[in-house]
Amino acid sequence: MIRIGHSWDTHQLVENRKLILGGITFTNAPLGLLGHSDADCVLHALAEALLGSLALGDLGQIFPDNSDETLNMDSKIILTKCYDLVLAKGYHLVNCDIMIYAEFIKITPYKEQIRQSIANILKTDISNVSVKATTWEKMGFIGKGKAIASEAVVLVSNE
Repeated sequence: MIRIGHSWDTHQLVENRKLILGGITFTNAPLGLLGHSDADCVLHALAEALLGSLALGDLGQIFPDNSDETLNMDSKIILTKCYDLVLAKGYHLVNCDIMIYAEFIKITPYKEQIRQSIANILKTDISNVSVKATTWEKMGFIGKGKAIASEAVVLVSNE
C-alpha cells in the first residue's frame, strides 16, 4: 500500500538568528528564521508531510512550541523522530518533493547540499529527494522578504 502526505510551513525572517534550511546553515544570510526550534521550515514541512501520510498527527502535538524540551531543537532531530514513527508503522519513504519559497535568499547554491542532508537524515538515496525553489514575485509576505516557506509532498509505502 502507498500513502501520500503533504505539508506547508513558514517562518518569519528576523535579525540575529541563523538561517537553516534543510539542515544546512546559510553562512552568509543576513537574516534567519524565527521559531521555537531552529525554525528550519524545510525539515518541518517534510516531517509533517511524513506524519500526515499515515495520519499520525502534527508537529504541534509531538513537539509543542511551549515546551522547554523543544526550545531551540535541531530540526534534524524532529525529522528523524517523525520518520521513526513512519518506520514503526512498517512504511518507508519512496520519494519526497520539496518546494522552498524565498524572495531574496538564493537557494540554488545550496540545493544539492540540502538534498544530500535530507537523504542522509532519511537514510535514502539522493535520487529520492527533490528540492526546488521559487520566489513570490515580490508579492505578499514572502515576496516582501518577511518570511520563507516550504511545501513538501511525500510518498510512503509498506512494500
